[in-house]
Amino acid sequence: MDYTKKCLEIRRDILFEIGTLGVGHIGGSFSIVELLVVLYYKHMNINPQDPNMIARDRLIVSKGHSGPAVYAVLCDKKYFPKDWLSTLNKPGTNLPSHCDMNRTPGIDMTTGSLGQGFSCAVGIAKASKLKQDGAYIYTIIGDGESQEGQIWEAAMFASQHKLNNLIAFTDNNKLQLDNYTDEICSIEPIDKKWESFNWNVVRVKNGNNCEEIDKAIIKAKNFDNNLPTMIILDTIKGHGLSFVENSKVNNHSMNITPDMLESGLKELSEMLSTMEAK
Repeated sequence: MDYTKKCLEIRRDILFEIGTLGVGHIGGSFSIVELLVVLYYKHMNINPQDPNMIARDRLIVSKGHSGPAVYAVLCDKKYFPKDWLSTLNKPGTNLPSHCDMNRTPGIDMTTGSLGQGFSCAVGIAKASKLKQDGAYIYTIIGDGESQEGQIWEAAMFASQHKLNNLIAFTDNNKLQLDNYTDEICSIEPIDKKWESFNWNVVRVKNGNNCEEIDKAIIKAKNFDNNLPTMIILDTIKGHGLSFVENSKVNNHSMNITPDMLESGLKELSEMLSTMEAK
């Protein structure tokens, strides 16, 4: 498939969601678009017509505030109708600001309190091993989230129990809620930290490149040492839309005015048109 085109379409839907509401976690949603596209359109064994399919692969987005990105992909995969996207975080919505498995078809775990989703992913991977169902469990954590002690407690458990069906990703976009991660509490050298917890580690220097992400996932599946794998994605927060990316520290939860929504949709549509004309 054309990954670049699909990522533009997904970013357009994320911007529509957040712009319709007027505010939302756009920076961290945009930074994981390529990862979500590679997972949902190539690697994950899922069935949108049967969201609770036994032995399906699961994705737990521990940085649950990036829910708008997940919703855009789930909608595109036909888990729910497109008109839901205009209800993001509004009264009675099925698309709350943070992921909620009880409200949104296709969401595998309620997340948002940082660190807890990762622990749930480890538990789900352990249960999958006990069932011997052959499923892969994927999970995404943030670089700021990696400052949580709970992440490292779960990491110890996962390697101890040889959860090689667990493939985790760090969205290493270098920014957290109100500053650069290095200024608040640096997580580097993050690759060495995960290695010391007895995980396989793959680092993708361009974490917004679909082909490189795909190669990393294939590599993770081919390790033969019965250990979980952490794929560190060096991403750009807000990647793919100029005014979001350029906002840097201010794009964590960002106000999107009607004018910004219009200009952003125009920018993304023009990029799509240019691609389609080639």
